Amino acid sequence: MEHSYDYTHQGPGRKRDHQLVLNARKMLDISGVKQVESFDSEEFLLETEMGFLSIRGHNLQMKNLDVEEGKVSIQGKVDDLVYLDQHHGEKTKGLFGKLFK
Repeated sequence: MEHSYDYTHQGPGRKRDHQLVLNARKMLDISGVKQVESFDSEEFLLETEMGFLSIRGHNLQMKNLDVEEGKVSIQGKVDDLVYLDQHHGEKTKGLFGKLFK
């Protein structure tokens, strides 16, 4: 099952601090999330202030979603955290489009 949440309603100029806190590979708290592109029990794809972030693992579940603050908490076994691109704007969207066509 795939879901998408868009935080862009908060205005184009608003920036949030981006931070990752991983506790024992079982609980991941992320701030500075602009949009949750998709998620399932094995992978989350988030657009953050620092680019697209892929989180892969097993039995992943969204435990908290704070749309106003751009915060997401994920529980499960985290195997992999990868930023797909470090650039913002159209270059990021172009790379994202090429990777997931």
